[in-house]
Amino acid sequence: MQSPWKILTVAPLFLLLSLQSSASPANDDQSRPSLSNGHTCVGCVLVVSVIEQLAQVHNSTVQASMERLCSYLPEKLFLKTTCYLVIDKFGSDIIKLLSADMNADVVCHTLEFCKQNTGQPLCHLYPLPKTWKFTLQKARQIVKKSPILKYSRSGSDICSLPVLAKICQKIKLAMEQSVPFKDVDSDKYSVFPTLRGYHWRGRDCNDSDESVYPGRRPNNWDVHQDSNCNGIWGVDPKDGVPYEKKFCEGSQPRGIILLGDSAGAHFHISPEWITASQMSLNSFINLPTALTNELDWPQLSGATGFLDSTVGIKEKSIYLRLWKRNHCNHRDYQNISRNGASSRNLKKFIESLSRNKVLDYPAIVIYAMIGNDVCSGKSDPVPAMTTPEKLYSNVMQTLKHLNSHLPNGSHVILYGLPDGTFLWDNLHNRYHPLGQLNKDMTYAQLYSFLNCLQVSPCHGWMSSNKTLRTLTSERAEQLSNTLKKIAASEKFTNFNLFYMDFAFHEIIQEWQKRGGQPWQLIEPVDGFHPNEVALLLLADHFWKKVQLQWPQILGKENPFNPQIKQVFGDQGGH
Repeated sequence: MQSPWKILTVAPLFLLLSLQSSASPANDDQSRPSLSNGHTCVGCVLVVSVIEQLAQVHNSTVQASMERLCSYLPEKLFLKTTCYLVIDKFGSDIIKLLSADMNADVVCHTLEFCKQNTGQPLCHLYPLPKTWKFTLQKARQIVKKSPILKYSRSGSDICSLPVLAKICQKIKLAMEQSVPFKDVDSDKYSVFPTLRGYHWRGRDCNDSDESVYPGRRPNNWDVHQDSNCNGIWGVDPKDGVPYEKKFCEGSQPRGIILLGDSAGAHFHISPEWITASQMSLNSFINLPTALTNELDWPQLSGATGFLDSTVGIKEKSIYLRLWKRNHCNHRDYQNISRNGASSRNLKKFIESLSRNKVLDYPAIVIYAMIGNDVCSGKSDPVPAMTTPEKLYSNVMQTLKHLNSHLPNGSHVILYGLPDGTFLWDNLHNRYHPLGQLNKDMTYAQLYSFLNCLQVSPCHGWMSSNKTLRTLTSERAEQLSNTLKKIAASEKFTNFNLFYMDFAFHEIIQEWQKRGGQPWQLIEPVDGFHPNEVALLLLADHFWKKVQLQWPQILGKENPFNPQIKQVFGDQGGH
């Protein structure tokens, strides 16, 4: 789903303040006013809040808290260097303003990272000072002769700084394209983890041969090399039979492919990155990886995750369950998800899907555009919602594309949209991680701030307006019914078509049976996306329903799994 929060983790550096508006991965909305200004404002308010809270937590000066923040950042991607550049450029005025007891909203409006345009409301995260105009005038007097005001008014791009140019370009490419940045043989698979590498789709085992990649049918039963990267190749010396033939023939291998949005990609920002009381030298270790994955964590997602869960529950991803069922499925996963994806813009990146009708195994494709057809940041989001008629047209176009690319015997599951009213109902009166220290910022305030700036990932559901929340859920239900009708009525030659409800209320009930609370299933920083626990519970629900109703989708359980493990160990890992 489209989200301003990819900005926020880099906000301590202001590194991506311009990238969000200029290279948002799947943003097809060119009409939204002052988009970059809105994200710049959010980033500034967050950074200044963290600096102020670090000073409070450590009983230090503002200068010391800025230096502390920079010291926590890793050297990779020049993050630490960039942080010190930011201090050098903006630090003196931030110090003056915070020392004069100005809050983050006042600081950012004074430095013109936040702007109130004529006729527009005043956007603020924290409660306003009683005399806003007087306070802002006083703040401007404090920095009246500051050279940085000229910089902020000019709209300069921080990426124009020489030290950042290459970093920004790499990130822009990763956002704009959904194929690996590092792919020597151009087969859409990589030996590099991030920048759309093997965190997103199975790891290539020979990046100099385009005929070698995960998911293909074995070449001559892989007697001489592992052509499908599942770690199974060679000949059994006992009987001369190729291992691939012995262990995999007739086992119905198949891959898992997700066509999704930021929820499917597992968009996640660690609360440690913005919580002053929790920050340490270890807090930002994963930040370079997150940045080069667009702040997504597909390697831990519910559909294609291949790493062990970080949240301590027993449920596994759909891919890991397919692998456990048949080790011949090793590395056959593709997460074709993008932040901001919807039925409207999927055509822009569906070509990145890799499947050959003749050479490759069948696949299970999950279509899960679960939010952006009803979600936007517009001040009036209802007219921007996809209509049932338009959804039908968009999905049919997608299905025709899949039918022309998927091997015969594949399966496609259309996922319905959720009822997102649970967001406001369970979060609005809770304190956001940024507001927990001083009990001064709830999710309701966050939602209002983002809506005011028109950068909310979903104004319709992240709103105090109950009528708007209801209208959004009603449209989501209409779109789900459209998907259900398509699945029931349309037939395709190369795949069977199914529909599945987005069962968030069911997993809430399951979580409550375990003693949990509904709010614990939502990403704490953005207050919007399902978190890792929720994604794994959804994967568990998916698996159980398919096993019960459509077991043919999953293929056979491979009786040779123990022998595969005995001969090939971890099959080369993921």
